[in-house]
Amino acid sequence: MRAVISGVGAALPERTVHNAHFEAVGMPADWIRQLTGITERRWLSEGEQLYDLAVEACATALDDAGRSARDVDLVIAATITADRPSPSLASQLAAGLGTKHVGAVDLNAACAGFIYALDYAFAAVESGRQSCVLVCAAEAVSRIADMTDRATAPLFGDAAGAVVVTGSSACRRRECAPVIRLGSDGSLGDILYVDPADRVIRMDGAEVYVNAIDTMVNGTRDACSARGLDLTDVDLFVPHQANARIIRSVVRELDLPSERVVLTVGQVGNTSSSSIPLALSMAQQDGRLVPGARVAMTAVGAGVTWGSGLVDWKGCAHQREASGPEAAAPHSP
Repeated sequence: MRAVISGVGAALPERTVHNAHFEAVGMPADWIRQLTGITERRWLSEGEQLYDLAVEACATALDDAGRSARDVDLVIAATITADRPSPSLASQLAAGLGTKHVGAVDLNAACAGFIYALDYAFAAVESGRQSCVLVCAAEAVSRIADMTDRATAPLFGDAAGAVVVTGSSACRRRECAPVIRLGSDGSLGDILYVDPADRVIRMDGAEVYVNAIDTMVNGTRDACSARGLDLTDVDLFVPHQANARIIRSVVRELDLPSERVVLTVGQVGNTSSSSIPLALSMAQQDGRLVPGARVAMTAVGAGVTWGSGLVDWKGCAHQREASGPEAAAPHSP
């Protein structure tokens, strides 16, 4: 049994915050754009809940997969900014979506959280323990941003993204198996963390920049190599949307053409764990992400944690070539 992503969805707050917002605290709009590539981001307004964004993203993903909440066996939520420390966001999602007594758990791997959650979902499906896993990454990073800190304040946005992971026995070839590679180095925890005293993000930008590039480049190469493929076999590259400078450096090191790279950070900012599923959803809406496409993903976050993966979007390309376009379509309920 191969695990496949059979549906994707995302949600953004209505409130748009332009770079001009930060000029009052000494951060010129053009300076932010030139340094980060970001021109705007979305923030939750006072009184709005991250839960509502997460529900919207999950419902859209289930609809895209042709599934309903009653099909879900397990809910995994990646977040460091849930509305409450307890109960878990995942358990609230399970109840809000209408699933019945399924397993539900949150995980904390910061910006790499989605990749971690995806790995756990793949393992649950391929082991036969679950048949349909809902993965949600949701963040309200504006809640923990220090608005006076030039290194972090303009970077972050709020968002939710979700995917549905199901099983398929249609293609058993080695090059169709999804691959995830995970890692961490706790000795680097001080370069990016949430200060326990004032509950805001602190970052050593120079150290994060160097570490992120090396980790994302090596992780992407490793994921491709594990499937006996190289970067020329990748149809679409979806990196964590940290900032445009980091992404450009990673793409340059990997020697990938720009038309194969998804870049969304300019419009939504760095949305932490939700950035990759959000980018996947936007790429599908734009027609850039189609069934059978080989998709490479990579992220690095606080911890330091990292993860990279290579998947066939909604089914294996070889399956599609053998049986026609409908072979790669999402499963019906």
